[in-house]
Formats: sequence, C-alpha cells, structure tokens
Amino acid sequence: MPHITTSDGVKLYYEETGSGAPIVFVHEFAGDHRAWEPQVRYLARRYRCITFNARGFPPSDVPPQGQYSQARARDDIRDVLDGLGIDRAHVVGLSMGGFATLHFGFEYPDRALSLVVAGCGYGAEPDKREQFAREANAQADRFAGQGMEATAKAYMHGPTRVQFLNADPRGWAESLAQLAEHSAEGSANTMRGVQAMRPSLFELTDQMKTLTVPTLVMTGDEDWPCLEPALLMKRLIASAALVVMPNAGHAINLEDPGLFNQHLADFLHTVGTGAWPMRDERARLGTILGSAEDDA
Repeated sequence: MPHITTSDGVKLYYEETGSGAPIVFVHEFAGDHRAWEPQVRYLARRYRCITFNARGFPPSDVPPQGQYSQARARDDIRDVLDGLGIDRAHVVGLSMGGFATLHFGFEYPDRALSLVVAGCGYGAEPDKREQFAREANAQADRFAGQGMEATAKAYMHGPTRVQFLNADPRGWAESLAQLAEHSAEGSANTMRGVQAMRPSLFELTDQMKTLTVPTLVMTGDEDWPCLEPALLMKRLIASAALVVMPNAGHAINLEDPGLFNQHLADFLHTVGTGAWPMRDERARLGTILGSAEDDA
C-alpha cells in the first residue's frame, strides 16, 4: 500500500493518476482521498493527480492526540511533495483541506504553482470563534463516545450538507457511507487538534496581503460560514479570483462536479499559460464611480 512518511514519522496513504503538471488534492473533514474521484477522472487526462488521506484517516496512520494541528496539516502537504520528489505543484483543498492549502501558500509559496481554496471559512468570523470551538469539541466527544456510524448521519444532515442530499441523493449516500468508515479516534483527534484550534482567517489578513501565488477561492452560495471569509480572501489576496457556485452548500466538488471541474480546469489552464493576472491596483480605489482625476 503506497504511503509517504512525514517528517514527524506518520505514514500517509496516497494515490496518483495521470501525468503532467502535478496537482495535490487535500480533502475535507467528512471526506478522504475518494472524495476527489470526479476531479481525478477528469483532470488526470492532462495532469498528474495526487490524492492522500490526512493523518487520522485510515489507511493513513492514526497518531495519538497531540500530533494534530493546523501547522501539521500544512506541513503534511509539503511532506507529500517531498516524498514524491515534487518541487512545485498546484494544490487544491476543500474545507479543512482548503485551510491547509491556504496556510501552505503562506508558508511555502515557492512550492505552489497555484492554490485552490474551496469551502474555507468555518469558525473564521470573529463572533463565531467560541461557538465553533464549542461545537467542534462537542462533535469530537460524539465521535469518540458514540462511534462513527452513529454520528455520521447527523453530521451529514448539517445545514450546509442538505444541498448535497437534495442535488444528488446517491452521491450523498456514498459520502455518508465513506464517512462512517473513518476512524472515530482519528476524527475526534482531528476535530480537537485541527478544527477547534486553528486561527481565524480574520487573524491572517497580513499574510493574505502578501500572497502572490495564483489563487482561486470557491464557495457555495448556501455555505453560510464560508461566504464572508471568501469575500475577505478575495479582497486581500491580490492574486485571487472568487467563484460562487449557485444553490450550493459545502461539498461543491461533489454537489456539482461538472461546474466545479470547469472552473478548476479553466483556472489551471490560465495559470499554466502564464496569463493569470494580479489585481489592477486601480480596482482598490475608495470611490464608487471613479476619482476626480479620471474626469480631467
């Protein structure tokens, strides 16, 4: 079974398909490497697609509590690149994976060909930090105390998951079954160490202002915790574009894989041709209709 050993000794399971410029996909909390199947099937025709399971998600190792953090999730992406001998890659992350992708861009911009930060923002708004931490720790207690099968169904009926259920009941049921297979210990450790303790995006504005890696921010228009953070990233990252998918919740790569893949492929192609733009500074003018000088 193929695996990468991280710099702190944890084995991460991975799969790769196709050839070309490398893309590393970083999954969300409720998913694993299988959640990227619609993207791998589409993009592996032209790219080297790499998926991996985060620590705590078998067949990757499930280390004990204390070996999970936002910084560690970030560095695990680096270790996957190092383990496969890849200098630079496109990095595509959703939700928990989106946070890790963004932090990877902050810390290792020279290793990123581009960043796709999708469904990123849970618990980021300053007035939601304490609520999110409480809910994340309570969810961890449920995983640890009741097990995955008993808690997965309730998790997948959350307010930003029902859109997936309504759009694709069969796909939703498959994702539910996969979530129920996860490690209760690994899920609880991840929820406590990564989710509940990660810094708010609103505390990272200085880093956003200095990021120049081509970046695509994506969110569903009914993924309520991610809308304001998506706008924040668009405003502050000069190399960022924003896609808002209509009538969509959190799992946008699975809810509407055709539309998601189209946006992703267009972005990767533009980056690959060297045509991805930085924002024109004139777009930051504080006026609405233009400056007085423009009328002269």
